[in-house]
Amino acid sequence: MRSVELFTGCGGLALGLSRAGFEHEALFEWDNDAVETVLHNKAAGIEHVEHWPVIKADVRDLHWNDFADMTLVAGGPPCQPFSIGGKHKGNADARDMWPHAVRAVAETMPRAFLFENVRGLARPKFAGYLASIVDRLRTPAKGLRYDVTVHKVNAADFGAPQQRHRVVIVGLRSDEDAASLKLEATHSRERMLWDQYVEGAYWSEHQLEPRLEGFAKRDAAAVRKLRDSGVEPQGKRWVTVRDALRGLGEPNGENNHVFQAGAKVYPGHTGSPLDLPSKALKAGDHGVPGGENMMVKDDDTVRYFTLREAARLQGLPDDYMFPRSWTESMRQLGNAVPCQLSEAVGNAIVKTLTRHDRKVPMAA
Repeated sequence: MRSVELFTGCGGLALGLSRAGFEHEALFEWDNDAVETVLHNKAAGIEHVEHWPVIKADVRDLHWNDFADMTLVAGGPPCQPFSIGGKHKGNADARDMWPHAVRAVAETMPRAFLFENVRGLARPKFAGYLASIVDRLRTPAKGLRYDVTVHKVNAADFGAPQQRHRVVIVGLRSDEDAASLKLEATHSRERMLWDQYVEGAYWSEHQLEPRLEGFAKRDAAAVRKLRDSGVEPQGKRWVTVRDALRGLGEPNGENNHVFQAGAKVYPGHTGSPLDLPSKALKAGDHGVPGGENMMVKDDDTVRYFTLREAARLQGLPDDYMFPRSWTESMRQLGNAVPCQLSEAVGNAIVKTLTRHDRKVPMAA
């Protein structure tokens, strides 16, 4: 299935979609550092990435005539206009690229589209603008109509070791079987709590003594409920930081696994405990805004995640390298879509389109 992507960044969305079976005809990104990161991994022959046609370009200057009849148009328009940590200017922000995402759909007329953004886009402040985006995506051009659904998701529910709340907008052309699209969580907090504090298998897996009373106060009621019910939750558990970093060890100066000094705790910025999915990685002007992007170790000290650790939290493979500075690379990682989430949404779209194709007989 052929796809084209806008706002590729360092490649998290593209890699998840590649794993789901999409073949990218073009990946567009205007930021030079992000393009260099993708090109570095392309040259290194990283699986999927080695075949990516990444192009440095500003989407405002693009014409989409060469990409008509794509299976999928995807992208993560810049989130800063809608981020809780931003200036909250929304569509008054010059970085608002949603009109160009709509234009790409209008001109390529794909069977489906997928756009991802911060959960701040769904805040009451921007409710009117989100509604207008959805309306424009429903009918991006005369005679072209899509069934559009808006999904508020947590990447942890799809296997990412990170509590990253996002808005995912999926559209299926009106001649597709949109009603069959299912985006269902595969992982849960309840299963994690069961494995940790009811059954205890989590600690055995990590060769640690059980910490059966170590759960946070906010989880105490949920743990009591699980214990009292005796009903084992179905599905997989949330993937914790400890799970994600298994076997990596302390920073050794190699493979982007380099110690970065300066981490500290202060009100509102306390780092990510090892036995939960991490807090959402952030992207600030200086790489790590507000003292976050750090782990809380077993001895209660904190340190910044290395690039290698942050890449694991985003679902990137260990041979996916970041050749730029730590601050620039952490910015790219903070802006990335977790590969586990993009693969899950990609799989849901592929299943829906494939199911439709089986129902529609081939023309003679």
